[in-house]
Amino acid sequence: MAFSGKATYSAGTTLPELVEDVADLIGLITPYETPVLNALGDPLREARSTHHEWLEDALLPNKDAINDATWTDPSTDTQFDVDHGSRFRVGDQIQVEGSEELMLVTAVNSNTLTVLRAYGDTTAENLADNQVVNILGNAALEGSDKPEARFTNRVRCGNYTQIFTAAVEISGSDMAANQLGLLSEMDTQKENRLRELVRNLESTVLNGGRPTSDPQGSGTVRRSMKGIVQHLASNVFHVGDSGFPTGADLDEAKVNYVLRKIWENSSGNVDLIVVGGFQKRKINAFCADSRSYGPRDTTFKDMVGVYESDFGVCQILTTRWLPQDAALFLDSSRISVMPLTGRSFHFKPLASGGDYECGELIGEYTVELKNEAAHGMIRDLSTG
Repeated sequence: MAFSGKATYSAGTTLPELVEDVADLIGLITPYETPVLNALGDPLREARSTHHEWLEDALLPNKDAINDATWTDPSTDTQFDVDHGSRFRVGDQIQVEGSEELMLVTAVNSNTLTVLRAYGDTTAENLADNQVVNILGNAALEGSDKPEARFTNRVRCGNYTQIFTAAVEISGSDMAANQLGLLSEMDTQKENRLRELVRNLESTVLNGGRPTSDPQGSGTVRRSMKGIVQHLASNVFHVGDSGFPTGADLDEAKVNYVLRKIWENSSGNVDLIVVGGFQKRKINAFCADSRSYGPRDTTFKDMVGVYESDFGVCQILTTRWLPQDAALFLDSSRISVMPLTGRSFHFKPLASGGDYECGELIGEYTVELKNEAAHGMIRDLSTG
């Protein structure tokens, strides 16, 4: 039977018999999805102060860089300066990146190394300023005394909590009247304001910053959290940077470059790539040239949801709240969005001063981002 557009055959056709046809629920137009918060999940603990702190440590570095632009015959030039002489010990085998030559450190004087060139029957090669020097390991003498103890200092990191609030106020008449499309005006307003607050929380988690002075907040200074973008420094790459793959469009070369740099600089395991809508379409195009379809295929698929590389398996997240020129690379195991104790989103009824009911939705949250070198970001990508 042909579709008539009516729910029943017995529906009235004259105006007095018809009633207003309105769905039971009001549709929301404004987006409120929070994919990043959903991917990060609930935190394992709460923040216990408005200034939430955590400790970070690091292993002793095993690489440095040459800081010497004067060179003579490589077979006779046995001294050169480095950026951090304290990283080296007598007996270290070292090798400059891009070179097959091995060297043995025979003396360390401040930032000046004295080395045995062409060690291990290798061939001496020319060195250059700013070349990376890898410390392979130390060769200790048999029966020697213990080496000088070395250690790294733990770093105390922290972030401030931010209060998110929204007010709800309903007149006595609205409270008493039947509302079209909903059961309770108060419950509907609370639900909508809560969706707005959670949406704002995700946007702040990604992009927020804190005041440069009085970040603890006061009666005149608003306390705000530092977001993920503002935390990152070690692995932030801009289109046009030296060594960064050319071109303004996001492509596999850029993605793999960032994943490799993060892998080289930390023990992080990137499992989330977060982008806006435009960059997501660029990622979808990674395999466009290799897609094939059979004659009976009736579904066209043009989406990449997971990117697997030599440096891990990454879920691709699309969010409206990240700048369109950016792409984030995150290790979700090192990020937590946590409430202050007892301050997760809740509704607090307030005393009414007249013929209305009112209250306030309140939540106080912060971001804990550990080991910022385990994350990365690309900026200035093409957006059109």
